[in-house]
Formats: sequence, C-alpha cells, structure tokens
Amino acid sequence: MCIILFVLHDYEKLEDLLDAWEEVGVRGATIMRSSGMGRVRQMALRDDLPLIPSLDALFEHEEYLNRTLFTVLDDESMIDRLVEVTQGVVGDLSQPDTGFLVVLPVLRAYGLNKAYDQKE
Repeated sequence: MCIILFVLHDYEKLEDLLDAWEEVGVRGATIMRSSGMGRVRQMALRDDLPLIPSLDALFEHEEYLNRTLFTVLDDESMIDRLVEVTQGVVGDLSQPDTGFLVVLPVLRAYGLNKAYDQKE
C-alpha cells in the first residue's frame, strides 16, 4: 500500500487529471488548494499586488493556487500507470510548471474503503 502525493501546478488541468486517475482505477482522492514557496515569493515581485501581500490575498486569486492531491493505492502495480497518465495530462514532470509527484509507503491506514448505504 502506498500514498500518492501530487502537487498540480496548473489548476485548470484538474478535471482532466481526475478523469485520467479514475481511468487507471483511483477510487478517491483528497484535493486541497495550496501554494508553494516560489509562488509566494513571486507575488512580491508583481506591481499589481499589495506591497506586503498576505496569504489571504494569495488565496483570493485562483491563478496563484496549486492543487495538491493525495490518494492511497492498495495495488502498487498501479503506480507506473498513474505516473504515465499524470504526465499525459500535465506534461513531463521533469519540466517546469507541471507539478511534482511522490510515492510513499503506507504502514497502516484506517478509515479507507468505507461501505456506505446506497440510497435509492
């Protein structure tokens, strides 16, 4: 079992990325708005923002936000395919402005694969 953590640079590619992940077999993912140090520092160089921008001001502008996705995979054989489809959507991860992806082992996980009643 592993956790995939992916920081997506271009938030407009989120829907396509989720579609690609679902096609590979990802059944769920958590998505958070995030911003990296480079973007926060880059804001200080812009002349149309306040002299000392706050993080709140940053989060008001969607174009300055990344999307951080994470999911847990039971089947580690999915990793290579997940990386492949991710790069198919965002481009080569070794290139700038695409994002970054890490794979970490999971020793234990609680609360996954919950069975919910299907209401008709």
